[in-house]
Amino acid sequence: MAMVFLGLGSNTEAQKHIVAGLDALSERFGPLGISRVFESEAVGFAGDNFLNLVVSLETQLSVGQLSAVLKAIEDDNGRRRGDPKFSGRSLDIDILTYDQCCGIIDGVVLPRDEVETNAFVLWPLSELAPGGLHPRSGRTYASLWQGYDRDQKLWPVAFSWQGREISAP
Repeated sequence: MAMVFLGLGSNTEAQKHIVAGLDALSERFGPLGISRVFESEAVGFAGDNFLNLVVSLETQLSVGQLSAVLKAIEDDNGRRRGDPKFSGRSLDIDILTYDQCCGIIDGVVLPRDEVETNAFVLWPLSELAPGGLHPRSGRTYASLWQGYDRDQKLWPVAFSWQGREISAP
């Protein structure tokens, strides 16, 4: 079984699509590790704020098979593939890490560069797996977050899923 960290984000009917994404992941993969949910300003374009979180799960799927499942979940939630890279999203699910794999595997760059460059990925990842080691740098996610020095605005928000509060400000 591979340990995988996924980044989820939405800025179009965000509450609805994050819940639907979590439901689909839970149905497909079983129990999930779930970070707090963060609201953040759009990065790279002018748009509505995003909701972002990180999820951990275990899978026997290959990277390519997992990527196909995640794209199907995105598509089921109205993801439009022809939109510009930096634009609004109904649901975005990115493979951040797959075990300690590094490189391009089945067309997926691992670990995803956003782990070290975007606060909306690193902050929730550092809370979910503070002692986890970044596959390339070998540093813990907590130490990477502690040393993060870019100016990105985000804040934890209240969020409930399946009748329980998974996030509080």
